[in-house]
Amino acid sequence: MSAASRIRKAVFPVAGLGTRFLPATKTVPKEMLPIIDKPLIQYAVDEAIEAGCDTLVFITNRYKHAVADYFDKAYELEQKLERSGKHEQLELVRNVLPEGVRAVFVTQAEALGLGHAVLCARAIVGDEPFAVLLPDDLIWNRGPGALRQMAEVAGRTGASVVAVQDVPREQTGSYGIVATEAFSGREGRVTAIVEKPRPEQAPSTLAVVGRYVLSPRIFDLLERQTPGAGGEIQLTDAIAALLREDPVLAYRFQGTRFDCGTHLGLVEATIRYALDHEKLSDAARKLMQNALDELGVVELE
Repeated sequence: MSAASRIRKAVFPVAGLGTRFLPATKTVPKEMLPIIDKPLIQYAVDEAIEAGCDTLVFITNRYKHAVADYFDKAYELEQKLERSGKHEQLELVRNVLPEGVRAVFVTQAEALGLGHAVLCARAIVGDEPFAVLLPDDLIWNRGPGALRQMAEVAGRTGASVVAVQDVPREQTGSYGIVATEAFSGREGRVTAIVEKPRPEQAPSTLAVVGRYVLSPRIFDLLERQTPGAGGEIQLTDAIAALLREDPVLAYRFQGTRFDCGTHLGLVEATIRYALDHEKLSDAARKLMQNALDELGVVELE
């Protein structure tokens, strides 16, 4: 991957069924679950656009239409808001995707894993570096978003970049784990990557989370992959093959990651965003303090 390449295309694997959140996700995709006033997918899309992406590739399944509907025009709603003089709400609806940004939807015929979902985007991405964002991983930061940080590293070094964070050793079995060398500041070269290792076998406690900037070479490697952990085509296995050919960097992003694929992570993200919300923060803090008072919990610091 050449240095200074702009990351123009972002892939969003959104074909999962979200069974952990049933019955809510029986009709509402987990990517459409809201944090305050925006669905999870919108936060990921905003992060990609901030990083310079103008082509958004959604890998979905044949049953999930809500994500496509969300990014489509809502003519009746827009007309109703316009007639009612609700211009602020109208702009919110119209600016779900800004001008010059396009959404492309690709159907993943079978649920064959994250690696297969990324491979489904090949025809759209073509022969250029691209980003992958997992909307379940919501990353909050008052400064530049995690993907923008990573895109700058990729542009400076010409390397593929994976986002990492430190996790407790007992949790390594839930993540792809990397070994690195020459870690300087927030980045280091990946020397090995293992999918969901047991704690005693993990090469480190640096876990890969849902942000990637990848060379298009990954597509060839994904096509050669045989099913790995869980009988799926693992993106981790293809990255392991990639780093034997090209540099792959691990990047400790600035920001806080919320695992919104879990109930507690979704609650935690909602609280954090409420406390940081321009209009809601004071009222949210009072509500939380009142709830804690009723439970006999000491005052919030």
